[in-house]
Amino acid sequence: MSSGQPIRILIAEDHLIARVGIGAIVNAQPDMTVIAEATNGQQAVELHRAHQPDVTLLDVRMPVLTGIEAAGAIRREFPHAKIVAISTFSGDEDIRRALLAGVQSYLTKDVLHDDLLRAIRAVHSGQRYLPSFVAAALANQLPRPDLSVRELDVLKLIVDGLSNKQIGYTLNIAEYTVKNHVKSILSKLGVEDRTQAATAAIQRGIIHLQP
Repeated sequence: MSSGQPIRILIAEDHLIARVGIGAIVNAQPDMTVIAEATNGQQAVELHRAHQPDVTLLDVRMPVLTGIEAAGAIRREFPHAKIVAISTFSGDEDIRRALLAGVQSYLTKDVLHDDLLRAIRAVHSGQRYLPSFVAAALANQLPRPDLSVRELDVLKLIVDGLSNKQIGYTLNIAEYTVKNHVKSILSKLGVEDRTQAATAAIQRGIIHLQP
C-alpha cells in the first residue's frame, strides 16, 4: 500500500469464538486492522455504511440478514465495496449465490488462516481470490435446478424427512399434488429417489440444515 496505512477490516460473524479468532488473525498482521465487528447481517450493512472499511469479511449464514443478503445490500449502496465471504458450506449453489451478490472471494472456515490473509490482500488490491476448491466447484458446476418456490418448500420438507402425506398436511395441499412436485424435483435434480434428492439438496447448498 503506497499510503502505508493498514487495511481497515469489518468482520461480520455471529459466533463469538469464530469472530474473536478471525480478529486475532487479522490484528496479528502489520498491514491489517479490525475497525468494527458485526454480529448479524443488518448490523454489517449499518457498520459498513458508518465506517466504509477497505475489506469486509462476511459470514454467509447470519441472523436478521444472511451474509449473502448483506453483501447484496452493501454492494447496491457501495458498488465498489470489497467483500470476502466466509462459510461452513462449499456447495456450488452457495458459491454461485455469493458471487452473484458481488463478493470477490469465497472461503470455508476449515481453510481459513493462510487463505484468509491471501484473500484480504488480493481483494484489497482489486483482484478476485478463489481457492482451488471454489474454482473446481465452479468448473464442475451442475446446471442450476429451476425449482419453483413450492418445489423448494417440498424439497425442504423432504430433507426434513417428512412423508408425502405429512408434506401435504404441512403445506395444506393434496397428497397427489405433493407426488407431482416430488416427481418434478427428482427430474430437475437428476436423481432417482427422495434420499438422493435430499443428499443433492444439502451437498449443493440448495437447502441448508438447521443447526
